Amino acid sequence: MPSPTPARRSRRTLLRVASTAAVAASLLAVPLPGAFATPSGGAVIAEVYGGGGNSGATLKNDFIELGNPSGAAFGLSGYSVQYLPGSPSASSQWGVTPLSGSVAPGGRYLVAEGAGAGGTADLPAADASGSLALSATSGTVALVTGTTALTCKTAADCAADPRIVDLVGFGSAVVREGSPIAGASNTASVARGAALADTDDNSKDLAAGDPTPTNSKGQSTGGGTPGGGDGGTTPPVPGALRIHDVQGTTRVSPKNGQSVTNVPGVVTGVRAYGTKGFWIQDPNPDADPATSEAVFVYTGSAAPAVKVGDSVLVTGKVSEYYPNSSGGSQSVTELTGPKTTVLSSGNPVPAPVVLDASNIPAAYAPDAGGGSIDALPLDPAKYALDFYESLEGMNVQVADVPVVQATDKYNELWVDAGSADPRTSRGGVVYLGYDKPNSGRIMIQSLPPLTEVPFPVANVGDELTGATAGPLDYNQFGGYTIAANTLGAVKDNGLKPEVADRALPSELSIATYNVENLDPGDGAAKFAELAQGVVTNLRSPDIVALEEIQDDNGAVNDGTVDASETIRTFVEAIKAAGGPTYDWRSVDPVDGKDGGEPGGNIRQVFLFNPDRVSFTDIPGGTATTAVDVTGTGKRTALTASPGRIAPEDEAWNSSRKPLVGQFSFHNKPVFVIANHFNSKGGDQGIDSRFQAPTRSSEVQRVKQATLEQAFVGKLLAADPGARIVSLGDFNDYQFSPALQTLTKDGVLRDLVNDLPESERYSYVYQGNSQVLDHILVSDAFKRQHVRYDVVHINSEFAAQASDHDPQVVRVKP
Repeated sequence: MPSPTPARRSRRTLLRVASTAAVAASLLAVPLPGAFATPSGGAVIAEVYGGGGNSGATLKNDFIELGNPSGAAFGLSGYSVQYLPGSPSASSQWGVTPLSGSVAPGGRYLVAEGAGAGGTADLPAADASGSLALSATSGTVALVTGTTALTCKTAADCAADPRIVDLVGFGSAVVREGSPIAGASNTASVARGAALADTDDNSKDLAAGDPTPTNSKGQSTGGGTPGGGDGGTTPPVPGALRIHDVQGTTRVSPKNGQSVTNVPGVVTGVRAYGTKGFWIQDPNPDADPATSEAVFVYTGSAAPAVKVGDSVLVTGKVSEYYPNSSGGSQSVTELTGPKTTVLSSGNPVPAPVVLDASNIPAAYAPDAGGGSIDALPLDPAKYALDFYESLEGMNVQVADVPVVQATDKYNELWVDAGSADPRTSRGGVVYLGYDKPNSGRIMIQSLPPLTEVPFPVANVGDELTGATAGPLDYNQFGGYTIAANTLGAVKDNGLKPEVADRALPSELSIATYNVENLDPGDGAAKFAELAQGVVTNLRSPDIVALEEIQDDNGAVNDGTVDASETIRTFVEAIKAAGGPTYDWRSVDPVDGKDGGEPGGNIRQVFLFNPDRVSFTDIPGGTATTAVDVTGTGKRTALTASPGRIAPEDEAWNSSRKPLVGQFSFHNKPVFVIANHFNSKGGDQGIDSRFQAPTRSSEVQRVKQATLEQAFVGKLLAADPGARIVSLGDFNDYQFSPALQTLTKDGVLRDLVNDLPESERYSYVYQGNSQVLDHILVSDAFKRQHVRYDVVHINSEFAAQASDHDPQVVRVKP
């Protein structure tokens, strides 16, 4: 596999979930000096503003706003909000404002406090009123059970007072949860995001920004651009910034980290599941092709209360969200912690930008020498990544496009909107070099829930006819993606699984097949489908090298390493499908040392047909014993068969060790090496913000190839005519340093290079048909006596027994 793919709850939520978990873990592990015992479970203090009526302020009054993230109303009868100066003296006392009524589920509750001499705008109609004079820059506000003034004046004492439901310290406040939140001023409040997260650390839970007081009726002045001054009953007016001002001309917003007020736009797409939020687009674009006219509004756990066609004003904080920051992904500019005003509904959405060969540049990305391209000015006419970034979030469309990766279990597929060349003979696009990533590849996802709009099932070579349109999103698993409101129809072009040619009686047929984490728990259907591929499509090869055979209880991590039940089940399934009764050989790994799915202990296994080929058993092969070469000429042999190449070398850390076996065909020895090199996990993607991307996993594969090349060299030194076949899942391309190392000095010949370019693939990833599996042979097998084929039965299909295509070679020793 090209990289480990985590189990996905929803495509863009993983890192958000992981980040929340990390925060929680850090809070549990390291007690913060002002941390309270547990986060608030009902109402929380959502926003605090103490600059009302001060110099430069728009609002006349200070205010405290409560929010309720729970699913039940929170009664406030008998509660109060209280205020303490940031650096209380011995004579300082808590001020008290009693409350009444309740905070609705998901609702807000506005408490108006003292007025200053300045300001031009009234608050919306308050739900409660007091006369507390809050500091604009430093202080503590508490939500309290009861109306008796608190007496605590330190964070520790207040943490011990059970009457305190929630507490916010801002500026240099002595009393706070965790660390105080900075940034409050005459013109800035401190507020939680839309999800009202409460981890008991004010500096993490709140952010400074424009004041946005909202009452229980949802009325808001919108901060610095108020409505008619009549308590928020007239619509706010657009603020000074437009979406293209927020997006800017590079990948990172010039307003990143800042709060923006009343940004106007029309809703073009709504995601009410997974990563909840909506896209807005300005129907009045600027003249700069580098600036996107759309942005994603992230609503957290709250379902968006808007619909496509709504004209809205959004106030929120600008952020750059990196779906996979460790993997170097691009960022998505978002508005977070939004407050949204719907001005009207039923408006037309901006016409989509049509993506096709006429506007998608052939060049993929600017080269920053491995550094970040975040700060580089976008050049959408020159680079495809810049072109897509300049359309981030905007309504786009593809029409009548070829499918280049089949529908997967996550209900996604890939199309080519450009003019990739070469194409495979079956309709895909071929990946032939790091500098040829095929710039027109686009992932398609469905924006409406699948219960409303079924996702099309398509294979490579099918056509997605008609228009597919929606906002241009970005995610860590596929890069730029159309979140489609409208899906085209599939034109089935009748792709069929391939069947290999039969081997002649004089030919030894050897195949490789990655069976994707096979264990008895997978069920009879998977075993039967894989077996059918071996028997029908591969024509029951004499030898089959299997990769990703798991131990007998699969991912159960209990120390089990034996895989005899897994192999026996597969052998019986092959026999039931009409194949031979295969014998088998393997070496059990050390528990947990060979990588792959934790607990699974994947390994390579040789199946062989004893009626056609014999296995030369030589004792001594163990998980940790290195196989060597003995003898010379026709007496050349392995010191252990089956054995493993240098299993204790650090090159194989957390990776599968090559399995070597000595076979005999027509009384001639044949040495077969089954491989499964380390994965591409940790590499920066081709769409990375780092260009050119770093392929860190490549270092280990080169080390692995170096060891194997030396072992093959030792065999050839003992017998220059040694018949050697090295095959399996090398997790790398024919042009990669690893494969170049393995074929160094001509010890082995990579057979995929003998195929036409349009046929060089065994795996499809992110729309690119590419080579990960290989069969290599020594020169003892003359070209005229070698027939090699990649048998396409999985990678191009929506229904797959494995994610890899098997390969087979027929040789005359």
